[in-house]
Amino acid sequence: MINFNYETDFNLDNEEAIAFWLSNVITSENKKEGEINYIFCDDEYLHKINLEYLNHDTLTDIISFDYTMGNELSGDVFVSVERVKDNAVDFNVPFEDELKRVLVHGVLHYCGYKDKGEDDELLMRSKEDEKLALFHVER
Repeated sequence: MINFNYETDFNLDNEEAIAFWLSNVITSENKKEGEINYIFCDDEYLHKINLEYLNHDTLTDIISFDYTMGNELSGDVFVSVERVKDNAVDFNVPFEDELKRVLVHGVLHYCGYKDKGEDDELLMRSKEDEKLALFHVER
């Protein structure tokens, strides 16, 4: 089950379509969907988590806590809406596209993809692009 929680005034317009897409991403990686919680917040909220749990004194767009057991993906994904908005401007892409990239990034981490080294980062970007192409909003 994919859940969306809000610690800021932001709200997803299309929760159902996003959840459906993320479920398809999980299936496409031959994984099972456990409980994945997305928590949308601001920079300050995520910075505190980054300091407290990871000992990093930096701003970031996403922090994911992985509770995956075997093939069943579960975890908490914290997303700074402020960072995503800034990154969308920096990368010259629509906010909605950058947000989807961040959302799928968390799931891909749970699938075992990393992004610390150059090769891992290239593979992660490729997987993000592949999974973004799966997104279709049902009308």
